[in-house]
Amino acid sequence: MADVNDFNQTVIDEFRANDGKVGGQFQGAPLLLLNTVGAKSGQPRTHPVVYLADGDRIVIFASKAGAPDSPAWYHNLVANPRVTVELGAEQFAATAHVVEGAERDRLFAAQVKVMPGFQAYQDNTTRVIPVVALTRD
Repeated sequence: MADVNDFNQTVIDEFRANDGKVGGQFQGAPLLLLNTVGAKSGQPRTHPVVYLADGDRIVIFASKAGAPDSPAWYHNLVANPRVTVELGAEQFAATAHVVEGAERDRLFAAQVKVMPGFQAYQDNTTRVIPVVALTRD
């Protein structure tokens, strides 16, 4: 697959070979594969992303480990909100919606509670880390 670095490709391959289970830094973390369409290229892209369950929705965070800019997948789903999610051995279509305001803050705080490193990501950047809800189609 084009434009996927070696580290991400290794995680993607391991995820798919083991029904969503991976080792290394993501071992035990709630991880999904987000399949988007490139905003500029129109090409399919796959990204390993940590998630938080929120009722019927799956919530993801465009942290990029606190980098000054959002990850490519965020720009892709803003341009093309129809995505495919791989969760464990399951695959399904979903629609992405950027969450803002008090709901964004509530969801980000919930993520920090289960994975405190996300607070460091927010502290390391001047941008507000976007929060995105995925709803099954």
